Amino acid sequence: MGKFQKEDYIAQLSIDCVIFGYKNKELKVLISKLSYGDNLWSLPGGYILQTESIDDAASRILRERTGLDNIYLEQFKAFGGPDRIIGSEFRDLVRSGLREFDPERFDEEAINWVTSRFVCIGYYALVDLNKVDPKIGEFEEFLKWVSIEELPKMTHDHNAIVTSAHKALRQNLDEKLIGFNLLPDEFTMREVKELYEAVYDKEFPMNNFQKKILGLQVLERLGKKFTGAQNRAPYVYRFKK
Repeated sequence: MGKFQKEDYIAQLSIDCVIFGYKNKELKVLISKLSYGDNLWSLPGGYILQTESIDDAASRILRERTGLDNIYLEQFKAFGGPDRIIGSEFRDLVRSGLREFDPERFDEEAINWVTSRFVCIGYYALVDLNKVDPKIGEFEEFLKWVSIEELPKMTHDHNAIVTSAHKALRQNLDEKLIGFNLLPDEFTMREVKELYEAVYDKEFPMNNFQKKILGLQVLERLGKKFTGAQNRAPYVYRFKK
């Protein structure tokens, strides 16, 4: 691929993306296993080209990792402590890993650039997990969906970034009605309730929850979902266009 061209990117500014998915009643996060170092995990992220906006860079990074366009994407916080990256316990591991990964592409000048202090712009994205076809980035061995309760220790401050993104998701779930981005196009009320319970990590009584959600007047009720079971068939809903 040739030498890393740091001049193509804005210096000391990066983007990290917390990509949320939902499956089997669990809120999940897409994380990457790095190609270098000893069992290093990271959030999908990247740098900002001199020719693009921050939002365009975030959309590009997400498109490259998920294969999807038109993803719900929100900038939620900047992370810029004075010792960010340069004071990280993982900095030396990253430096030595890059030397071994591709010494021709990453000379000492490039390694110093990558491991200097960076201000990170944090974005979170909400996707239908079943539609995602994960694509690895330049530094990644593979991508993996992990329950938010079972995340490994990741490089630098990436665990703290996930915690902050989760907090922002909880704050915005009702206000902006964004949770439906995590569900298939059609769903039952129980599936909506289970999603909310996964995000908030607590149970909601069905009667009160259904009254609240229907009161928002954002759902269109379709037919019933017949499963062949003896219990009463639930209604199927979709988000109003």
